[in-house]
Amino acid sequence: EVDAELILMTARLWQRLGLSDVSLHLNTIGSSATRARHRTRLQAYFSAHMDRLDEDSRRRLVTNPLRILDSKNPAMTDLIEKAPRLMDDLDEESRIHFETLQGLLQQNGVAYQIDTRLVRGLDYYNATVFEWMTPLLGAQSTICGGGRYDGLLEQLGGKPAPACGFALGMERLLALLEQQPHWAQRFSVHPEVYVMHQRQEAWALRVAETLRSSGLDVYFHAGGGNFKSQIKRADASGAGWAIILGEEEAAHQKVSLKPLRGQGTQSTLDVMEAIQQIKSSE
Repeated sequence: EVDAELILMTARLWQRLGLSDVSLHLNTIGSSATRARHRTRLQAYFSAHMDRLDEDSRRRLVTNPLRILDSKNPAMTDLIEKAPRLMDDLDEESRIHFETLQGLLQQNGVAYQIDTRLVRGLDYYNATVFEWMTPLLGAQSTICGGGRYDGLLEQLGGKPAPACGFALGMERLLALLEQQPHWAQRFSVHPEVYVMHQRQEAWALRVAETLRSSGLDVYFHAGGGNFKSQIKRADASGAGWAIILGEEEAAHQKVSLKPLRGQGTQSTLDVMEAIQQIKSSE
C-alpha cells in the first residue's frame, strides 16, 4: 500500500504541474534470496558471452551482475534482452507483493510498463523499484526514481524496519517544465502584500510577520530607497496591496494600506483591520 501511495503521490505531482510526457517504469527485484539465485544465473549467462561484454559490464559481472541489465550500451541491447529474467526467480511473497501493487495502480488509473531492466545497484534495495521517464530530455530521461529499501536501517546499525521512498531530479524537472507551453505564466507566484518602510525595520518586520501569521503571502522590502522607488518595486512584484510604514505609522503603531490593483484609496488602519480588509477583498 505504501509503494502504491508513493507512486500515486508522484503521479498527482505531474498532474498538478501539467506534465503529460512522462511514463512510469515498474519492476521488482524481489528479496535478497531471489537476487542471490538470479545472480548465479546471470553470471553463468553473461560469462558465456564474455566477448560481447564491454569493460564496465565485465567489471560488474564480478561485483554486481544485476547492474549489467541497466547498461546503456546499444551494442549489448540484444544480449541483455535475452538474459534470464529476475521475474522468473521470484519467491511467492515477492510475487504476491508485486501483483498486489500492480492491482492497486490499475484500480487508481495509473498506467505503467513493466521494465525488467530496471534495477538498483545497492544491496539494501528490495521488492519494488520504479522510475518516471520522459523522452524529452535525451539521455537524462529519468526525472524521478524510487522503491523499497527494507534492509537499509539494519545495515546502518539500527533495528530492522520497512522503508520506501523516492528522489526527484530538480534540474531535470525544471528543464522539462521549461518545455511546457506558457509554463512561466502558470507557475508565477505573486505576493499578496508588499511591505515598504523607511528606517522602521523593527516595526516593519513585526507587521510583516503578523501578516504572514494570518495566512497572507508577504514580500518585505529590503535595501532602502525612497517610497517612490519602493512603490515601483511593489507594483512590479504583482502584489495586490502595499503596506506603507513611515515614522508617523510607527509612532502610532498603525499601517497605511494602499491598493495596487483596481479601485480604492489609501487608508491608515490597525494591523488587524488591514488584514481584515485585504482578506475581505479576495
